Amino acid sequence: MIPRYSRPEMVSIWSQETKFRIWFEIEAHACDALAELGVIPKEAAETIWEKGGAATFDVARIDEIERETKHDVIAFLTHLAEFVGPDSRFIHQGMTSSDVLDTCFSVQLVRASDLLLADIDALLAALKKRAFEHKDSVTIGRSHGIHAEPTTFGVKLAQAYAEFERCRERLVHARAEIATCAISGAVGTFANIDPKVEEHVAEKLGLTPEPVSTQVIPRDRHAMFFAALGVIASSVERLSTEIRHLQRTEVLEAEEYFSPGQKGSSAMPHKRNPVLTENLTGLARLVRGMALPAMENVALWHERDISHSSVERMIGPDATVTLDFALARLTGVIEKLVVYPDTMLANMNKFRGLIHSQRVLLALTQAGVSREDAYRLVQRNAMKVWERGADFLEELLGDEDVRAALPEATIREKFDLGYHTKHVDTIFRRVFGEA
Repeated sequence: MIPRYSRPEMVSIWSQETKFRIWFEIEAHACDALAELGVIPKEAAETIWEKGGAATFDVARIDEIERETKHDVIAFLTHLAEFVGPDSRFIHQGMTSSDVLDTCFSVQLVRASDLLLADIDALLAALKKRAFEHKDSVTIGRSHGIHAEPTTFGVKLAQAYAEFERCRERLVHARAEIATCAISGAVGTFANIDPKVEEHVAEKLGLTPEPVSTQVIPRDRHAMFFAALGVIASSVERLSTEIRHLQRTEVLEAEEYFSPGQKGSSAMPHKRNPVLTENLTGLARLVRGMALPAMENVALWHERDISHSSVERMIGPDATVTLDFALARLTGVIEKLVVYPDTMLANMNKFRGLIHSQRVLLALTQAGVSREDAYRLVQRNAMKVWERGADFLEELLGDEDVRAALPEATIREKFDLGYHTKHVDTIFRRVFGEA
């Protein structure tokens, strides 16, 4: 994590202070359950909450202890005992470090998911607003980067909306998958701690008990979570790449907002570069790159090892902080995106009717011409547009073979732009509902 690509609320989830507070809550809730079971005195559980709850954990002190113990959880427990006093002997009864670490990680990922879901909601709202604003702004659709047939800019944004709705659904499922708690002791057998303790802690933290933890929560859950983040990042990149293409000088159908006083280049004062969406493309690569190590963490040795630990200490914060920043930045890009409908029409008409070739092809086949012959007739006239800038309609009207099959009125009718946008309302109803 670096400040340049971080937002405070997400960063705070991964702070040392937050982590130690969650560790304390896990231990304290476990003590409550142990007290109810008669394993430890209820007065001890109350003291732990009272003294530990009021404590301000000293990160530097915990680090100091860890330098000697070489164990982070023991260092924390030692520091906690400095606040709690003699009753600290009842803390961590029958538990293992993974019970604390894995359950805390689940809590952090759940909280991070909630922020990311809010980010996606904000992006969806921006996309919906701009989609309706440009529902009827006709533009050229492109395949292979080449003019294909007309669509509308609103339809482009509606596609992005539908894609991010799917992203949201995936994140909801990923959140549910990661929201598990493990308080099962060494190798996950509950030999030294009652399963009711796990159930109590899970309920208090908004998690569900892990069915079989083997001391650690199975890492297929985490792999699924980070894979979902990677897919969301890919959708961020897809929309960012579209905007970058549309901002190219030769296209300039839309561009990022260029604020007063902004500079595009240290050398060339005329430049207005798509720096935000270029940045988003790079950030997406980072988030996507963190999915693979999460998948490699699945194959731990026997009941557990800690080969996953160093990976997760990095990808947990980095992936969620980076994606949080990226989603917020993309929302801002969409909200302020400058759109040029007149340029869209000018670009679409640059090749003088060429985009209507399919309609002429279909009309010829419906008039009795074989598809092979119809394709040949349309293509030979289309090539004149490409090669010498001819007018496609005029070439078709002057082609005796085409005119033998189609009257002039029929040919001219095939150049009606409205034909291509007649189902835009249907698409919008499918994406946004009847409202």
